[in-house]
Amino acid sequence: MNVGIVGLGLIGGSMAKSIKARTGHTVYGIARSDETLMMARMCGAIDAPLTRENLPQCDLILVAIRPGAAVEWVRRNADVISKSAVLVDLCGVKRVVVEGIAPIAEQYGFAYIGGHPMAGKERGGFTSATEDLYVGASMILTPDKRTDMQLLEMLKAFFLDIGFASLTFSTPDEHDRIIAYTSQLAHIVSSAYIKSPEAQRRRGFSAGSFRDMTRVARLDEDMWTELFLDDADYLTKEVGELIRHLTEYQEALQNRDAETLHALLKDGREKKASAGGN
Repeated sequence: MNVGIVGLGLIGGSMAKSIKARTGHTVYGIARSDETLMMARMCGAIDAPLTRENLPQCDLILVAIRPGAAVEWVRRNADVISKSAVLVDLCGVKRVVVEGIAPIAEQYGFAYIGGHPMAGKERGGFTSATEDLYVGASMILTPDKRTDMQLLEMLKAFFLDIGFASLTFSTPDEHDRIIAYTSQLAHIVSSAYIKSPEAQRRRGFSAGSFRDMTRVARLDEDMWTELFLDDADYLTKEVGELIRHLTEYQEALQNRDAETLHALLKDGREKKASAGGN
C-alpha cells in the first residue's frame, strides 16, 4: 500500500517511522521545511517526498497538520486524490475539521474519516518522533453514514499493525466534548500552575508531582491556541467546572474547615478510583 503523510512533526513523523518499522508499505511524506524532509529521507522514515505527481498513487493519506491547515490542504489537493483513496486527518479537534473536509471528500469522491491518535509528548517536531509512540495507544475514529465496514476493517488492521492497542469510535461532537476534559484542560492547568512565583524558587523542593503537573506546560502555543479556540465552547465549560471545585478547596482552607477539606479530598480519591486508568 502507498501511504501519503502530510506533516512530519511528532504525530506524522511517528506515523512514518511506525509504518516503516512495522510494515512493508511505501511512505511518501511532505513537511514544512526542507530540513525535516531531508532528515525523514535519511533515516528511512519516508521513501520519497509526497508531491501532486505521486499523490494520486496513494491508497491512504494521513493529514497530520493543524486543523485549519488540514482543511486547506485537502481543498487545494482534492482534485488529484484518487477516488479509491482513504483520507484520515489526525487533528486534535474533530468538529471543525470534519465539517471542513467531509463535503470536499464527498464532492471529489474519495473516502474520508476523522481520526485522532491518543498519544503524544511535551516536545514536538520530527526529532521527537519515534517508531513506538503509538504502541499501546488508542486510535479514535469518527465514522459517518458514508463509512462502510470494509473501510473500518482496513483502517483497524492498519492502525493495529503499527502499534495501536485499540480503536475507539466516536462522533466529532462527543470527541471534542471529552477531549476538552481529558487533554485540553490538562494543558491549561499545567500552563497556569507553572506561573506561580514559587516555581522559580522550587529547586530542591520538587519531585514527581511537580514534574507531572508541569510536563505539558512545554506546549506549542501556536498549535494549542488553535485547538483551544476550535473547542472553546466545551473547554470553557470544563475550565468553569474546575474553578468551581478549586473554590470549594479554597473556602475550606480559608475557614480552616478540616471536615469539609477531608470530605473533598476523600471524594476526589474515590472519583479517581471509579474513573480507573492512569
